[in-house]
Amino acid sequence: MASINVRKETGKLYLDFRFRNIRCREQTELTDTPANRKKLQKILDRIEAEILLGQFDFSAMFPNSKTVNKLKATAQAIDASHGMTASMDKFTELWLSESRVQWRKTHTNSVVQIIENRIIPFFGDIPVDQITKQQVLAFRMHVCDVKKKSGKSLAPSTINRHMKILRAIIIEAADRFGFINGYRGVKPLKVPKTDIQPFTIDEIALILDNVREDFYEDFLIRFFTGMRTGEIDGLKWKYVDFKNRCILVRETIVDGEESYTKTDASQRNIQMSEPVYQAYLTMKLSTGDYTYVFVNNVGKPLRHDNVTKRVWYPLLKFLGLPKRNPYQMRHTAATLWLSSGENPEWIANQLGHSNTEMLFRVYSRYVPNLTRQDGSAANKMFADVVGG
Repeated sequence: MASINVRKETGKLYLDFRFRNIRCREQTELTDTPANRKKLQKILDRIEAEILLGQFDFSAMFPNSKTVNKLKATAQAIDASHGMTASMDKFTELWLSESRVQWRKTHTNSVVQIIENRIIPFFGDIPVDQITKQQVLAFRMHVCDVKKKSGKSLAPSTINRHMKILRAIIIEAADRFGFINGYRGVKPLKVPKTDIQPFTIDEIALILDNVREDFYEDFLIRFFTGMRTGEIDGLKWKYVDFKNRCILVRETIVDGEESYTKTDASQRNIQMSEPVYQAYLTMKLSTGDYTYVFVNNVGKPLRHDNVTKRVWYPLLKFLGLPKRNPYQMRHTAATLWLSSGENPEWIANQLGHSNTEMLFRVYSRYVPNLTRQDGSAANKMFADVVGG
């Protein structure tokens, strides 16, 4: 993300942004004052807008920058006037710089790792129009042979993710340069269906009876709302509507940064059951003075990896329960709603699904007589679990 920073050595402000997949840190002669930061922010906003529109002229804005020479390599990736295609490494660099503006940071980081660690080392400077189907399949075999630190091979879904990125690059190049792409006819690997592992009523009660006191409300809310980890971590008090007993899911925290929700459908209002409502009232007494609902001992948002490693997994081990990731609490909420007879459309809305298709595909064996639609049946079940 573009930012304005100050160099400790000089006390002068500099602009920090990315252009064509190159990090640009351009020094100014301005000292660190609110007025100068405001002035530079206007310039930075204009730069980002021009980059987004494809109108940014780096050399005109920073004619004396050392970065100008670095950018020339990217500019040479396509020689449109001669109809020449670029090498795979050069075109991939260009494709990434053009595509990343539409992605979330987490997705961008994942794509960059795959490109830098797998695609570029394998294909290098091969002209993109000369990549054959045989080479594409050879790349897939190469990725299949990769071992994780645990010694295990990459999962089929991970291999397919590599191939999906390669396919996007080759198809875009073929469209621009007018050649027949070598990816034609390559199908994704079959991904084994992963069975969900929701918790039973007895297991939920056991967990809530034994969890650390400062995480009781956190886990209860996860079990009974189906909120995603990023949604829990990014929940602010201004989005907790006590009057209407709703949780307004509007933001998330992913990799330590505030972000938009996973999809548009994820923007939703979750109805609070009575146990959830009471949990928020309790949380208000302890963290109500902070911006975020769930915070650490210095008032900062919780880091899900720390919670998982230091609280969640040790608790399951202590209780003798099978190891399951925290996402199973979301699955648990869905199965509780279904088994209590709530309406599928209401449940899909609470989970942030755009329709009921995923609900029936993932949770089909948990669907009994679907008669209610207002959350009252689940509310009674939740209250029974916590003794309300």
